[in-house]
Amino acid sequence: MIYFVSDLHLGVTERKEDRKREDLFLSLLDRIKPDCEKLYLVGDIFDYWFDYKTVIPKNFYRTLAKLREYTDAGIEIEYLMGNHDFGHRSFFKDELGIEVISTDIERVHNGKKFYISHGDGKADNDTGYLILRSILRNKIANFIYRIIHPDIGIGLASSSSKKSRSYTDTKDYGENEGMVNFAKKKIDEGFDYVIMGHRHKRIELKHGNGTYYNLGEWINEPSYGTFDGKEFKLERV
Repeated sequence: MIYFVSDLHLGVTERKEDRKREDLFLSLLDRIKPDCEKLYLVGDIFDYWFDYKTVIPKNFYRTLAKLREYTDAGIEIEYLMGNHDFGHRSFFKDELGIEVISTDIERVHNGKKFYISHGDGKADNDTGYLILRSILRNKIANFIYRIIHPDIGIGLASSSSKKSRSYTDTKDYGENEGMVNFAKKKIDEGFDYVIMGHRHKRIELKHGNGTYYNLGEWINEPSYGTFDGKEFKLERV
């Protein structure tokens, strides 16, 4: 079985609420581990992420340890960066054995073609977000984060993440939102499944010979995706 999770946003709420959501996620990982062949983390697992040369955010230790359990057991994990957890360097690859990917990916499972993307930047006329993303991810901003004290740097990263989320949450996506149009285009190109997150809305939309799925979010209605080799399903936690 292949599993897909996105938009957990650990760090977005008060620690007590975060713990509940993290406990739910860790419980899911324990439950699916026996039959999990591969796990896709499709962005924004953390509401912010920034790893320094010798420091990482300590609040996420339990999740990091659980992911290491997976890779130690030989379960492959691919991590797509979202619009919140973009501050990765080498920690995930060096210490957890997880490849962090900054672009969309194409994969084939059991003869089915998958196009997997966090989904940010796909909305129509999303110039404001694209400008914000370029500012947050540019080399100068990243350099500044790394030369100041981690407590301050991670605080800034968290604040920047909240600005990004505020923009996303208030955007009017419209009925023919860009993410849907993008997914339809990919299906027309021959993909069986287009899997995205970011939208914070569970979506199953058939188009032609394929289907677009949005994985939803974990703050209000935790959900995830599964592929058993024959069909893809959205599941509630």
